[in-house]
Amino acid sequence: MKIPMYQVDAFTDKLFAGNPAAVCLLEHWITDELMQKIAVENALSETAFCVKNGEIFELRWFTPEYEIDLCGHATLATAYVIFEHTGYKEPVIHFQTQSGMLKVQKEGTRYSMLLPAREGIPTVPSQAVIDAVGTNPKEAYKARDLMLIFDSEQQVKDCCPDFEKLKVTGEFGVIITARGEHADFVSRYFAPGCSVMEDPVTGSAHCTLVPYWSNVLGKNKLLAQQLSARGGVLSCENLGSVVKVSGSAVLFFQTELSF
Repeated sequence: MKIPMYQVDAFTDKLFAGNPAAVCLLEHWITDELMQKIAVENALSETAFCVKNGEIFELRWFTPEYEIDLCGHATLATAYVIFEHTGYKEPVIHFQTQSGMLKVQKEGTRYSMLLPAREGIPTVPSQAVIDAVGTNPKEAYKARDLMLIFDSEQQVKDCCPDFEKLKVTGEFGVIITARGEHADFVSRYFAPGCSVMEDPVTGSAHCTLVPYWSNVLGKNKLLAQQLSARGGVLSCENLGSVVKVSGSAVLFFQTELSF
């Protein structure tokens, strides 16, 4: 068995920036055990596995720890591979996923994803989370991820979480965010529970970030910046039940796995 695999930097137009993801194009589904082993071996935040089924593509995502229900940057990376490296000619790709049908459209050198909106519910973060993050937020909201709101971009930049403490809080992922100085809002994303200390650029986090900042800033089109070491910029739009998240991608390498 041979599996084409690509490593792609997503949400960037240059190598060694944005968020790297591996993309495996399968002729048919392999076992969950083998997909998990490939994800562990890749040691990236996400490895995507994709099977073409008629006019749609079935898509799944694995961290080094387990399968997850939604990943934005690996979806963008998979769309990039299909559009640029398989001869696919249609303007839109339909992905069937655990989070429903996701659409990705090619727009010049960028790719626009329609992802499900996940508006957060106001909550009070646990003292364990506050201790782990090291800063008391002014607001907190809970969806799949816990989103903490801070007063300034500088607070987001300066945050130094204790990842061992954060790992045992029970939170899947923690977003910290504030108004931006050069973008509408900035954020960072931590998910040590699935072996991702800090994710470079997190498309799925914007399913919660975009509805919040759209409401606060009173506009639907937003420019987002993720303040990780690699960094990334996302163009976002609040469309109600879905959010549009757009970015570029570049190929790092392609290879073939043999079993």
